[in-house]
Amino acid sequence: ECLPGATAFVPALVQSGIPANRFVFEGFLPPKKGRQTMLKMLAEEERTIILYESPHRLVKTLHELAAVFGAERQAAVCRELTKIFEETNKNTLAALAAHYEHHPPKGEIVLVIEGNSSRRPQKEMEEETE
Repeated sequence: ECLPGATAFVPALVQSGIPANRFVFEGFLPPKKGRQTMLKMLAEEERTIILYESPHRLVKTLHELAAVFGAERQAAVCRELTKIFEETNKNTLAALAAHYEHHPPKGEIVLVIEGNSSRRPQKEMEEETE
């Protein structure tokens, strides 16, 4: 049997305000081997990217994403969804990294990252904003 259950990435995607019409869920990034290869591949992804991350690796991951994807790429850190300390923080990857350096996060984290819009046709990008 397949039973519906709690899935953190769906509410995170909706709350993020980042286009939800096309997305890819990658779960956790590889901790070491293959991590840079995966980041480089995801940097080219045109769809919205959803990742899970642990609180103790969040800042490092945000810095890596900013370096590979570009510091100005929009993203959202969604934390403790459906719980009392729920929080969604949307900004650039660089700004999010700076914020969480000074405010270490706790709890379960979902990252929602804007897709690479430099490769999409202009018409498709205009349709997303309508």
